[in-house]
Amino acid sequence: MAKLVKMTLEAVDDAIAMLEGWTRQDEKWMQGSYRFVTFPDAIAFVGQIAEIAEELNHHPFIAIDYKKVTLRLTTWHSGGLTELDMQSAQRYNDTYKASITGNG
Repeated sequence: MAKLVKMTLEAVDDAIAMLEGWTRQDEKWMQGSYRFVTFPDAIAFVGQIAEIAEELNHHPFIAIDYKKVTLRLTTWHSGGLTELDMQSAQRYNDTYKASITGNG
């Protein structure tokens, strides 16, 4: 895979503004959190995230706090956030929406 280009902070902020539930933590990290009705729902979501991460070959840091799942993204090889982080976050949001509406 070719090295991805690190986005400018302005481009990152513009892209994150379009991603519900996500924030930029600093120059290198973004974070999103998801709440579920039950612990098993949260764990099932993490399984779906793992599948997407493997497909994209881009793996988030995952924290599971009972019924809340928090994901953190960065692109190590680029030294910060890239389009791949934004694409991953959008996929995770789409997966979350499908899971809470029963379409996942």
